Amino acid sequence: MNSDPACRDAAAPLRHLVLIPSYNTGDRLFATVRETCAVWNAVWVVVDGSTDGTGEALARVAEREPRLRVLIEPRNRGKGAAILAGLRAAEAAGFTHALTMDADGQHPAAAIPDFMRASRERPGALILGVPVFDASAPRLRVVGRRVSNWWANLETLWTGLDDSLFGFRVYPVAELRAVMEENRWMRRFDFDPEAAVRLCWRGVRPFGKPAAIRYLRPEEGGVSHFNYLRDNLLLAWMHARLMLGFLLRLPHLVPLRLRSSRR
Repeated sequence: MNSDPACRDAAAPLRHLVLIPSYNTGDRLFATVRETCAVWNAVWVVVDGSTDGTGEALARVAEREPRLRVLIEPRNRGKGAAILAGLRAAEAAGFTHALTMDADGQHPAAAIPDFMRASRERPGALILGVPVFDASAPRLRVVGRRVSNWWANLETLWTGLDDSLFGFRVYPVAELRAVMEENRWMRRFDFDPEAAVRLCWRGVRPFGKPAAIRYLRPEEGGVSHFNYLRDNLLLAWMHARLMLGFLLRLPHLVPLRLRSSRR
């Protein structure tokens, strides 16, 4: 029997949904949901303990929008925790794949169908968004992600993580849920890069696709909870953990990488 995740799910019926974690995103959340529902018929929002009233307001929208489901978490626990709650509910409902995207308007809803097609063609793969920046991108953020991407590629023996931080991507639900339940990490801002690295360790191959990213100004409804000091320290601690895990897994990762390179 072939144990490669790229082949294991190939014969299974595929069901894809869009999963959007949200915390105090304000009015921009409703625009993101409208844009997403216009291109996909299963859109789930996990409201992560928001205090701005968006959860209750969006739940009322869901009453008249059959494509939308809203899950409201009682307290804020972080992006990764919100996604894990959504994954568990999605798997219970029979979904096999989830496209994750931010609620703040950075990610391109118009690209969702193309990413879903790529996932259907490669059902065992991680379909990674590769950000295409415009003039709105803060230079410090652009340069900083290069550092994180270099470490993530080292930790996976250069498997092909074109970008480890961009949260616009399609996951196999069961694989990601299993990875998250195996450890206590991946619950906050560190979710995206750690999920990519740990899935690669599990044998899930990444496939990169370009996608536009935009940074909205506050007057455009842009909302950011990114804190340069706190979140960069979180990333540094995450990569320290991952490097230790990488070294411990190295005897297993080398033959896995060699098999993958021959395909």
